[in-house]
Amino acid sequence: MASYDKAIESYKKAITTAASVAASVMLVRSVVNELVPYEVRDMLFSGLSYLRSQISSQHTIVIEENEGWSHNHVYSAVRAYLATRINHKMQRMRVSSMDDSSEKMVVGMEEGEEMTDMYEGTEFKWYLITRTSTSDSNNNGNGSTQSQSRSYELSFHNKHKEKALKSYLPFIIATAKAIKDQERILQINMNEYSDSWFAIDLHHPSTFDTLAMDQKQKQSIIDDLDRFIKRKDYYKRIGKAWKRGYLLYGPPGTGKSSLIAAMANHLKFDIYDLELTAVNSNSDLRRLLIGMTNRSILVVEDIDCTIELKQREAGEERAKSNSAEEGKGEDKVTLSGLLNFVDGLWSTSGEERIIIFTTNYKERLDPALLRPGRMDMHIHMGYCTPEAFRILASNYHSIDYHVTYPEIEELIKEVMVTPAEVAEILMRNDDADVALHGLVELLKSKIKDGNEIKTESKDGNKQEVETKDDKVTDNKNESSTDEST
Repeated sequence: MASYDKAIESYKKAITTAASVAASVMLVRSVVNELVPYEVRDMLFSGLSYLRSQISSQHTIVIEENEGWSHNHVYSAVRAYLATRINHKMQRMRVSSMDDSSEKMVVGMEEGEEMTDMYEGTEFKWYLITRTSTSDSNNNGNGSTQSQSRSYELSFHNKHKEKALKSYLPFIIATAKAIKDQERILQINMNEYSDSWFAIDLHHPSTFDTLAMDQKQKQSIIDDLDRFIKRKDYYKRIGKAWKRGYLLYGPPGTGKSSLIAAMANHLKFDIYDLELTAVNSNSDLRRLLIGMTNRSILVVEDIDCTIELKQREAGEERAKSNSAEEGKGEDKVTLSGLLNFVDGLWSTSGEERIIIFTTNYKERLDPALLRPGRMDMHIHMGYCTPEAFRILASNYHSIDYHVTYPEIEELIKEVMVTPAEVAEILMRNDDADVALHGLVELLKSKIKDGNEIKTESKDGNKQEVETKDDKVTDNKNESSTDEST
């Protein structure tokens, strides 16, 4: 019993001592904050931190949310990276979302939490620190405002300092950039007022997986795009602008616009849809080019019919035109201006850009537009093939096979039908049987119409031949009559 009483007394003394020490510390801290100038306080705290760092084997890097008036991009990168490393051991987490979609919730660290991350066998510990500061709201000192500053603290063993600065943090920044590129909303821009861009969000769902195109052709485009974005140093070494040109040509409804959207979604590039008829001059065209961002796709659709591009070889005939016509023409975009826009000096005003021209009639284009260096890859968007049909059927009805497939594929080989026409029939009914039988009827009707046209053409040719024969006979008869006379 006596030993128990002694233990209780010792415990009470320990509690009293701890409370006294804590009170003394708080008192000293209050006195220091009140009486010691902040410059001296900072010097004292810095000295204590230095002594602690000399004694401790741990090293700490502080990453503030803001540096002066500027936002610290390293802080944003760390936050994005750590959101992918959240584990179940954390007792408190912060969840946020910028819209009402549950799929875009961001989970992050809460204040005071600790997270351990392993990188190449090295342990790094992260802490989220929040500090509140009070400042006078006006010069008279009649009011005060509170502000919060947040920072991440990265702790690790001293021997890993070089790895942290030269490998781990650059890895985090690169990873965060990849996450941002993957999640960011693409934009499509259109030109307005002749020399400026107007942007809206692009939510086109087309991807290379859903694109109705033969797999071999599709893969060649993907490979070309992937090779292009990895060749920054290569283009610099050979002395060429880091850009790539594509010409998409073929009948209407063959998927040219869908391919452009799939390329943008694959690369995470914004689209700039250039309407040449709205551009007043070559100077405006150059200003539009300067206004584009890097990592973007410039699109000029139906280039063969948007405007009448004057040939550079225009010679004396144009000089003979009246002065009014000549003055008016000078205000418009010329072929020379467009060529300079594509691969001249002004094409080097940005990098990592893709230029796409589309046309239904490739043969109408000036050869100067088509040569390598301007349009590097020519992609023919043809009529629907059996392979493209299967992709469309999978897209619209989630089926890989149906009893009508053999008949449809044979019919598609015989008739010219665009992917847009096939897609329209497949969309008309949610029942795959009904939709596919409807497609069979469409293909058969196209073959029937084609045969009728051929028959009419043959009959027309036959009548024309008979008419010619009649004329020859009449001429012979007239000649015979003349001779007898």
